[in-house]
Amino acid sequence: MAGHEIPEPADRKQVADPLSDLQAAEETCQSCDPAFRHGVVVGFDGSTSSERALAYAIGMARRSGSGLIIVHVANRLPTTVWAGCEPPVFVDVPDHRTEVLGLELACADYLTEVPWILVERGGDICNELEEVGREYSADAIVVGSTHGIVGRIFGSVAGRLARRAQRPVVVIP
Repeated sequence: MAGHEIPEPADRKQVADPLSDLQAAEETCQSCDPAFRHGVVVGFDGSTSSERALAYAIGMARRSGSGLIIVHVANRLPTTVWAGCEPPVFVDVPDHRTEVLGLELACADYLTEVPWILVERGGDICNELEEVGREYSADAIVVGSTHGIVGRIFGSVAGRLARRAQRPVVVIP
């Protein structure tokens, strides 16, 4: 019977197409500025350890002749809104620290030596740093070490990132 189609079973699993995944990755990479491809990613939050990491990353980018991708993973503070009988709703409150950091970095004399960009992300720090590294095909990710009891209890960002990253991770004490 011409024009008759056999319907797909509802429980049939879709198989991932590796070619479409590759094309999606290429589109992501093409959206990035080519000046920063194979650059150095550095996590920065304004802390002393992240400032040391930034200083090291600047030198690394200058020596390799590449761009610097400064990543600030913003704190998205979940707040609960409860309207009487309805279940509570979680709302993300944006962190405006990235704007302040961007202004501080724009006025910094030490960043005149290398091309740089500031990327804001929200979410898990390790995931976001690795994702930015993948998007820009970064040669390395530089982070400062975590000091204090929080890092000892929950594990440091540097330690988690070093265990799971697909590219070199440089941890600055």
